[in-house]
Amino acid sequence: MNFTRDDVEEALAKNLTIVALGVAINCINGMIVFTYLNNAVFHNDTRYILYIHLVINDMIMITLSVSMYVLTYAYPIYNVSVCCMLIVIGSTTHKNTPLILAGMAIERYIAICRPLHHAQICTVQRTYILISIIWFVGFIPPLSDVIILLIVKPWSFFFTNIFCYPYTLYSSKYYNEKTKVVQAVYLSFVWLILIFTYFRILAAAKKAKGDSPASKAHNTILLHGVQLLLCMLSYISPLLDIILVPFFPAHRSKISFFSYLITNIVPRLLSSLIYGIRDKNFAKHMSVYCSCKMIIVKVKPKVHVNKEQP
Repeated sequence: MNFTRDDVEEALAKNLTIVALGVAINCINGMIVFTYLNNAVFHNDTRYILYIHLVINDMIMITLSVSMYVLTYAYPIYNVSVCCMLIVIGSTTHKNTPLILAGMAIERYIAICRPLHHAQICTVQRTYILISIIWFVGFIPPLSDVIILLIVKPWSFFFTNIFCYPYTLYSSKYYNEKTKVVQAVYLSFVWLILIFTYFRILAAAKKAKGDSPASKAHNTILLHGVQLLLCMLSYISPLLDIILVPFFPAHRSKISFFSYLITNIVPRLLSSLIYGIRDKNFAKHMSVYCSCKMIIVKVKPKVHVNKEQP
């Protein structure tokens, strides 16, 4: 949120940087989604279904986040009803990311440590049920905030205009305390799952030899942990502003910009690296589209033999 107005050159540089990064990330993720949709081999694999859902979730969040950042310069004041809708979508997608990472870690744990039960447990239908549950769980906290706002505020409040910022919209001590509790519960739950699955898969990897699936899986879980750490940076972004701004008050706008860039935009690149590049099967199919190769099927024409009568 830009509480101070930048000069034209600085504002243009910030917006171009954010938009360029957002477009680049969404282009990469769009290529990943395109690769998934055009290769039926991935459609029945639970691992890839969860992964592509993570990519789509990040695309929605990046698009909304970048759009709202640019609009804070062009038109920072929103109708309260529109602001509620935007914050609910942004908050839901933000909370979905750690939950999806937890689901992907559990799937790898079952595949490595319970291989005989993997086909029965990790079915396509159950995967989509899990995705629905993730969206529902991520949707509950922001929905509860809106319901409480409907109770405590008069109807006329929803037809007014405000700066679209969560702490401006939900200006109460309850919101601050509830947000801290929800974040702690979500992240604690995900960290417990990641730690448990990592050490169980690590134990299986030590028993195996060479470049085994267990070794690859425990490296993937470790990358999930790194990704979760990067996602957690968004929770300390306000803390960075509180610590740094008093020392550099003249550069408050720059501090907020780099804090937003490092904690909200850059971490979304890691999703593409985990499977889009590291996974050999997915990278093989994606390289076909990235290199613009076309598979041309040549059909041998039929030869019509004319039987000439003597």
